[in-house]
Amino acid sequence: MDFAHGLIAIGAGLAVMTGVSTGLGQGYAAAKAVEAVGKNPDAVSQVRTTLILGCAIAETCAIYGMLIAILLMFVF
Repeated sequence: MDFAHGLIAIGAGLAVMTGVSTGLGQGYAAAKAVEAVGKNPDAVSQVRTTLILGCAIAETCAIYGMLIAILLMFVF
C-alpha cells in the first residue's frame, strides 16, 4: 500500500508542474507582447486582446493540473 501512495504522490507532483510551465509560458508571452507594442504602438488593443486570450487558454492548463493533483491526493 505504501508503494501505491508513493506513486500517487509522484503523479500529483508532476501534475502540479503544469503550473510552473504555464507561468514560464505566460511570462514569455507577456514579454513578446510588450516587445510588439514597443515596435508598433498603434496595435496596442489588438496585442492586448490576443495576449489576454492566450493567457486565459494557458491558465486552463494549470487549473486542470491542479485539479488532477487534488484528485490524486484526496481521492486515491
